[in-house]
Amino acid sequence: MIIKKLPMRSGVGVVILNSEDKVFVGKRKDNPINKWQMPQGGLDFDEDHLSAMKRELLEETSIKNIEILKEIEKFYEYELPKELVGIIWKGKYRGQKQKWFIVRFTGSESEINLKTKNPEFIEWKWITPDELPNVIVKFKKKMYLELLKDIKEVIG
Repeated sequence: MIIKKLPMRSGVGVVILNSEDKVFVGKRKDNPINKWQMPQGGLDFDEDHLSAMKRELLEETSIKNIEILKEIEKFYEYELPKELVGIIWKGKYRGQKQKWFIVRFTGSESEINLKTKNPEFIEWKWITPDELPNVIVKFKKKMYLELLKDIKEVIG
């Protein structure tokens, strides 16, 4: 398989901030080592980025109550490590190109429920934005460092 010929998967990601400007992260069900990530996922056919973000957020966390603070203009990309190409996304993609949103969670923490129809996370927590690059899998670290700049612009 020639990896570079595979397309990038179109997706979205969402930075969820609580009232203390801490960021929501979840521990993935399929990677339960001590690695965390923010909610993200692919676009469904004919779906716009905003709709996809709200759907992914609901599917992964049950969160509905948000205020959109920023839609990041540029797209972020990451490539899968060679050993995961062919395993993740049934081998159709080499990585992901994502539109990210920064939102404020306006609900109560009792709204957060990971036991959804197709759960992706086994636990969740709030962390400071500066912790983000240290908790993510290595192949997404560069993207998270870039996202950190956007988060800091929003929270000041």
